[in-house]
Amino acid sequence: MSDVRYPFTAIVGMADLRLGLLLNAVSPAVGGVLVRGEKGTAKSTMVRALAGLLPSIAAVDGCRFACDPVAPDPACPDGAHDGADETHRPARLVELPVGVSEDRIVGSLDLERALAEGVKAYEPGLLARAHRGVLYIDEVNLLQDHVVDLLLDAAAMGRSYVEREGVSVRHAARFLLVGTMNPEEGELRPQLLDRFGLTVEIAATREPAERAEVVRRRLAYDADPAGFAARFAEDERALAGRITAARELLPEVELTDTALRQITAVCAAFEVDGLRADIVMARTAVALAAWAGRTQVLEEDVRKAAQLALPHRRRRNPFDAPGLDEEQLERTLKEHAGPEEPEPAERPSEGEQPGEGPEGSGPEDDGPGPDGGGPDGDGPDGDGPDGDGPDGGGPDGGGGAPAPADTPDGSAAGGPEPQAPAEPEAVPQQGRGGAPQTAPVAAGEPYRTRLFKVEGTGKGAQGRRSPAETDGGHTIRARRPQGRLARLHLSATLRAAAPHQVARGRDSRALLLQKDDFREQVRQGRESNLVLFLVDASGSMAARQRMTAVKGAVLSLLMDAYQRRDKIGMITFRGASAELALPPTSSVEVGAARLESLPTGGRTPLAAGLLRAHEVLRVERMRDPHRRPLLVVVTDGRATGSRDAVARSHQAAGLFTAQGVASVVLDCEAGPVRLGLARTLAARLGATAVTLDELRAEGVASLVRDNRANRATPTRKAA
Repeated sequence: MSDVRYPFTAIVGMADLRLGLLLNAVSPAVGGVLVRGEKGTAKSTMVRALAGLLPSIAAVDGCRFACDPVAPDPACPDGAHDGADETHRPARLVELPVGVSEDRIVGSLDLERALAEGVKAYEPGLLARAHRGVLYIDEVNLLQDHVVDLLLDAAAMGRSYVEREGVSVRHAARFLLVGTMNPEEGELRPQLLDRFGLTVEIAATREPAERAEVVRRRLAYDADPAGFAARFAEDERALAGRITAARELLPEVELTDTALRQITAVCAAFEVDGLRADIVMARTAVALAAWAGRTQVLEEDVRKAAQLALPHRRRRNPFDAPGLDEEQLERTLKEHAGPEEPEPAERPSEGEQPGEGPEGSGPEDDGPGPDGGGPDGDGPDGDGPDGDGPDGGGPDGGGGAPAPADTPDGSAAGGPEPQAPAEPEAVPQQGRGGAPQTAPVAAGEPYRTRLFKVEGTGKGAQGRRSPAETDGGHTIRARRPQGRLARLHLSATLRAAAPHQVARGRDSRALLLQKDDFREQVRQGRESNLVLFLVDASGSMAARQRMTAVKGAVLSLLMDAYQRRDKIGMITFRGASAELALPPTSSVEVGAARLESLPTGGRTPLAAGLLRAHEVLRVERMRDPHRRPLLVVVTDGRATGSRDAVARSHQAAGLFTAQGVASVVLDCEAGPVRLGLARTLAARLGATAVTLDELRAEGVASLVRDNRANRATPTRKAA
């Protein structure tokens, strides 16, 4: 891989992403940008290219925390910097790996030396390295929530704190925060989404000519990285100069009362929670004005700020897609507009930067076009006159995404869904394997469900479902350190050292400690699990009202899995076979979509479904041995297809019992006469059987008292 970065100005299209990154480069107080898009859309390439545009920084020579010589951090762990030499270097790009630990992020304290020798030995982490640079988190949605929260706290406060058993270190940590994610792999939770200042949606272009240009440039870069970068060197310098000029202009920009009234009115109209959105919009609008070379915020700045800062704050439940109603935005802006705005005042300059002339100073003009900086934005490859180039992708095939204003059916995004009129029962059609099927029916409204957890104490990733040894939670015991000492158990350490003080020659009040004396805490919290849904989609479940209730129940369990940080998977069985409809993933949104489109009809191959579930769990156990599974079987217990279908299903159920897999059977049997087949299956699985009515948290009394011996125990959710 070449050390020469792909030029920022060489990336084709993606105007909103370019603008979001550049606004954060102008004003890091905006709060960073979250880039959402499918794989192969040049998200990472553009972020890495941005670092090359940032101005170089002056730092105290030898300071591990990159203190500014003009205003060094008085609390810098490396001490006072009076009279220290300075050095100049480029702004750093620090990339955060997915499996990063908390100590690697904030730094680590050597507690053994701190207690035994009185030395505050601190090793800086990635936050210290990113200070005054760019912190890039690829696949931010795959990080554990407490890690993401820690990063966002540091970004908001501009300071990192490390505290271990009374030993405390703090240092400055101001950086441009950029996160990228593929929504197919799971969403960030709303409270974490809200902490990112801006969000941008991107998707690959479907235009052959634009895709061809993306490939052409990528091949040229791969063949000669240095030569390719040289073609865009002048554009890069011009854009870097514009960033510097906008930074200098930023303190002079006026946020008028009219603009502020529009900002607060828009946030109120879209019912966003809290006031962070208002603050971010204000900062973004000011940065937009500075980027355009103006000293006053205009309505167009407020409009663009709303489009970048509000869509991800509109989610009300895990199945909502980010979006913004453009008509409502325009209506709110017009209702709260002030008198006719005067011509904006521009800061006089000795020479205009590309795109800063009177015809190129709008908030969406984000610098020279990707092919060069000619007067009209036309470069050697013939981009359009707006200087944005084709709306195609980056070197990996990215492109700009349309504004998510409307839903596919034409209704405004975020609004109430239209209620379909009552329909007669659908006529069966031929489905998979020749099995008859009916058209999918909509799911019922989701509700709060009981908590099902896996018995015992696990060691999986932190979550909110089953008991486990975790980094958080309450201390349950002490043990000898396993690796670096991170969580000292002070009383246990003192008890271990006390009997040896005379033999060690203690002659003062100081306690003599040795390495073998130290003990660490073992904490118990909760882990996330793999919740695998096995859903009966056969003809016996096909009654419209019944399937609506069943889908509503599964949707409720999906929402519960989302709130408890679980991975989910879904297997459906009907006709003659079982299908893995959703491989294990963190994206409950995809699970909800697959559930919504689930057809029904045909025979009931229950044994095939159980065997497929057993195979999926076997594979997942090899991939992630610490994540314990919870099998949720949604069925009425019937099994057809052969004379011994029921016996074969019971034999398959025994495989789960033998491996101690926690299971729950959601009994969907309806009608006045019930055969109890689902409860018989639950007994074979060693599982808890609950009806649709019993699934609700506010239904009958908790089943904990009656099912403590079961491996999956339902309890009432905490309010």
